[in-house]
Amino acid sequence: MKNLLLFSILYLLSSIFNGALSQKQDSLMISRIFADALTHNDSYRNLEYLCTKIGGRLAGTPESMKAVKWAEKTLKSMGLDTVFLQECTVRYWERGEKETGRVISSVTGNKDLHPDALGGSVPTPKEGLSAKVVEVANYNELKRLGKEKIAGKIVFINHPADPSLYNTFAAYGGVAGYRVRGAVQAAYYGAVAFIVRSATTAHDEYPHTGIMHYADTVNKIPAVALSTNESDRLHNWLEQDPDLSVSIKVSSIEHPSVVSYNVIGEIRGAEHPEGIIAFGGHLDCWDNGQGAHDDGAGVVQTMDILRLYRSLGIKPKHTLRAVVFMDEEMEQRGGKAYAEEAKKMLDKNNISVTHRPSPIAYRHIAAIEADRGGFSPWGFSIDATDEQVKKVQSWKNLLLPYGIYILEKGGSGVDIKDLKPLGVPLFGLITDWQRYFDYHHSANDSFDKVNIRELQLGTGAMGALVYLIDQYGL
Repeated sequence: MKNLLLFSILYLLSSIFNGALSQKQDSLMISRIFADALTHNDSYRNLEYLCTKIGGRLAGTPESMKAVKWAEKTLKSMGLDTVFLQECTVRYWERGEKETGRVISSVTGNKDLHPDALGGSVPTPKEGLSAKVVEVANYNELKRLGKEKIAGKIVFINHPADPSLYNTFAAYGGVAGYRVRGAVQAAYYGAVAFIVRSATTAHDEYPHTGIMHYADTVNKIPAVALSTNESDRLHNWLEQDPDLSVSIKVSSIEHPSVVSYNVIGEIRGAEHPEGIIAFGGHLDCWDNGQGAHDDGAGVVQTMDILRLYRSLGIKPKHTLRAVVFMDEEMEQRGGKAYAEEAKKMLDKNNISVTHRPSPIAYRHIAAIEADRGGFSPWGFSIDATDEQVKKVQSWKNLLLPYGIYILEKGGSGVDIKDLKPLGVPLFGLITDWQRYFDYHHSANDSFDKVNIRELQLGTGAMGALVYLIDQYGL
């Protein structure tokens, strides 16, 4: 009995000692990961090239293919185990000549407008179109006016994002729907064109574009965004002259779909090569800017995780995979193609790979998306079971010294969401969100708006999470 008690005490002490030792080792490794991320500027240099040498790179465009080749070349330069392209067919919408607009009024005088077409908008006639404008704040006002007062007019939805909301993603969510579906609602009542206030709390001269959708049941009408400042001016001019007209010209072109690619780089796992920890951002961006925060930052950060592992000589247990997704902005066909391939591999390889001469990665154990800009990281949202969330939260003390304090159940990202039906735990990098929508989908989203230290901290944060998942699983 005494021997059993002694054994139990020794076992308990050993467990405590080993646990403390393991935590100390993890703390040291995470310290090294952040130190490496903060003392190398590879992400920043890569982002500079992507933004300034390639620039806007909407899916399907020649610029997007230049970006694919750049990403492939950059990953190959890291000496990874595998780099390959994954085919996906994408929509190819082109803006064409820069949009123009003009207010025509005998009361206020004629004024130039500076619209950006919404993504997917049909063009105006070659000579443009002109019509009187009806301003509304929401769909209820549109419905109240009805076809009698809307038909033949241009509808202007002027609904400001709510600046009182602390979370700017909530503010964006409150207005983005007007951009996405506003043209359908306006066309239902007979409008000939659609103007929307930019989806941002910022007050500036930058129009913010973004995807919009049509419906087969109504006419497809041209759709443009105005900057918040210009929306305010148009509102004031309409108060002075309710009968003013606006002319707009949009020269967009809808080309046939084309073949494009996700770009994937891997470090093969030493113990469980069949298990994949994926992390990525989307390579495409709107053509009116450089796509620095949305989502060049996420691309270079996740690529840099692989460089970091090579730099530190860390041999992961599982296969680490950086995925540079294509076509997040328009129709997410890159993310869908990735998930489809993941399902095929899982169905095909649902047996042990132990006895295979060349084990291959086929089973995702986690996926992380970075698509909230290159700002200071605050933590991660976790789309997983309660048990898995609690396990990640048990690592909080290891991450807290680096400002990673949010580890909460929530969404992840649109490029990885289709992995959820496969049972994959999903993560979304959360960054300081206060400035993100100042730049989002506008010409203001340029390389000079990214801080090198904040950018590299994002690499460190994801690198640390990847390390912990690799060591302890979910």
